[in-house]
Amino acid sequence: MLKKIIIFISVFVIGLNVILLLTDNLHLYKTIVYNYVDIDDDDLFYHRVIEAKDPKAWPLSKDYNQIALDESAMQELLDRKSVAFLVVKDDSLLFEKYWESYGESSLSNSFSMAKSIISILIGIAIDEGKIKSLDQKAGDFIEHFNNEKSNELTIRNLLMMSSGLSWDESYGSMFSLTTKAYYGSDLKKMVEDMEVVGSPGNSYKYLSGNSLVLGMILENAVGKSVSEYASEKLWTPINAEHNAEWSLDHENGMEKAYCCFYSNARDFARLGQLYLNDGKWNGKQIVSEDYVKQSIVSAPIKDEHGKPNHKYGLHWWLMSRSGYDIFYARGILGQYIAVIPDLNIVMVRLGHIRGEKLSDGHISDFVKYVDGVIASFGE
Repeated sequence: MLKKIIIFISVFVIGLNVILLLTDNLHLYKTIVYNYVDIDDDDLFYHRVIEAKDPKAWPLSKDYNQIALDESAMQELLDRKSVAFLVVKDDSLLFEKYWESYGESSLSNSFSMAKSIISILIGIAIDEGKIKSLDQKAGDFIEHFNNEKSNELTIRNLLMMSSGLSWDESYGSMFSLTTKAYYGSDLKKMVEDMEVVGSPGNSYKYLSGNSLVLGMILENAVGKSVSEYASEKLWTPINAEHNAEWSLDHENGMEKAYCCFYSNARDFARLGQLYLNDGKWNGKQIVSEDYVKQSIVSAPIKDEHGKPNHKYGLHWWLMSRSGYDIFYARGILGQYIAVIPDLNIVMVRLGHIRGEKLSDGHISDFVKYVDGVIASFGE
């Protein structure tokens, strides 16, 4: 009897493996084992290091940690299991607080804030002439898109989230493409399985697949890995204090360009400060002012409700609050790099839980953090 059971289990396991292999769903093993994405998933995947070769510390404000954050915002941070929160104002670190075992150098998953990093790197590649313009065709860099059906797809379309690509953005299904991209091991195949099924440049549809395509375009355009280019052209020039990590699909593979850039709150804040300063760092132009300005105005497309888009630029989110224009990067668990230009403020929040999506597409906890920062540090 025992022998029959062992044979049955063996046949079942072999059969299951064959089915998963034939249906290209081997990622389900890792999905089932780890079940839920979190901010410290870096040990689950291969990664490349983004080296910080010229580290410099943030200057501290004369009022560093002397001004209390609004109580409502602080309670929201606690309720949402935050691990880091900081505010930079007038080019100096004004306020920061950490929870759990996290500190100034602790690595935490960016999740989709990485999309904004990809946007910056695309801008730098355009400045360098590696990419001709925002309107260059995706097919110039990826042969899969070099055909009549995909001929209209441009880098601008991808950055505006208006590509018309076939992609399932569902986060609740083990079988969705976004889940497969996170836990799977062949991003190149996933890119080459995508097809243009809508009209590029027409309407907004948030797809992580757009960022994957941009990552492959960037790598092919500059002739090196996305991480190596990021270290050389961005992370080192902005004097990041610590090395970062970017998760890969497999050993020596592709960066998950839509996600999974691991860094700390202080270094993430540098990205916001760079854009607050119109692409300059300590007087040196890292990415052109023209590209920065194009990135943080609403893309001229329809939103998902058929109305004019007001919330998304070139892989950056846009919002107005209390009379202030705000642009920000965001991740699925409430990762935020927010910039309030009129107040000369950069805000960063990292943590385990985010709020509810509001009718305007923004997130409830983010709104509370912004309100608290304006109330506490807006003078």
